[in-house]
Amino acid sequence: MKGEAYYSVRMRASENGPHEEGGKHISGGERLAPFIGVKDAVSDLLEKALSHSRGKPDFMQIRFDLVNEPIKFVQPLRIETNETKSAEEGQALARELISRAGVPKNAVDKAFQGIAEYSDVRGAVLFDIHSGRRIDGRKQKGVRVSRLDWPEADFQMWAALCGMPPNPRLKEALAIASKVCEHPAVVAELCWSDDPDYITGYVAAKKLGYQRITRMKEHGDESGCRIFFVDGLTDIKSCIDGLEKQPVFIRSGGKT
Repeated sequence: MKGEAYYSVRMRASENGPHEEGGKHISGGERLAPFIGVKDAVSDLLEKALSHSRGKPDFMQIRFDLVNEPIKFVQPLRIETNETKSAEEGQALARELISRAGVPKNAVDKAFQGIAEYSDVRGAVLFDIHSGRRIDGRKQKGVRVSRLDWPEADFQMWAALCGMPPNPRLKEALAIASKVCEHPAVVAELCWSDDPDYITGYVAAKKLGYQRITRMKEHGDESGCRIFFVDGLTDIKSCIDGLEKQPVFIRSGGKT
């Protein structure tokens, strides 16, 4: 792996035209691959977009770029599962966990008040824990965490050791959360999928790990949520650049 050139492979797909023209988001994905693996990465992302439960895309963009920056290795967050019986119970638990991570209660309340407004944002919303306001300035685009991957062999080993199902959805979600929470400006993350068939979500934080919550919305609901609670007193431009541009491999060994 050391000394080998890697490429960032990214996919986005939508229905009724591109995202910028009001198209409905269907799917997105990220991979880091050596040149010899780019073809397989493109194939995997293509399959993901064409088989998504949100619909059939009529616009798709797949691109890859050479990664010039050194790749950072990040350990996966420790994982726990919280069983909840309803979306109300799941979201109440999420509020409690976010507060335990260090976000003031009034900021948590304001963030949840804006969830319906944020559901159409294509990326994540950056929410300041001090002012209780969205501060990324990206409107509908949001912040898209990019340039990350979790090598399959390491993920399979991690899943076996932790007794977790080795499915791609968990791999992708935990990889994103681990990169996000590694950033010093991020206090906590709240997320659930816009997939109408998937109702599990999570709260993630350095001090809490990755807290899966088994019911965060109702079946058939296509609204999603991704909020990064950040310390707005830090350099937000630098934070966004790190989340979008710093290449990261998740590795359970945790060392380069």
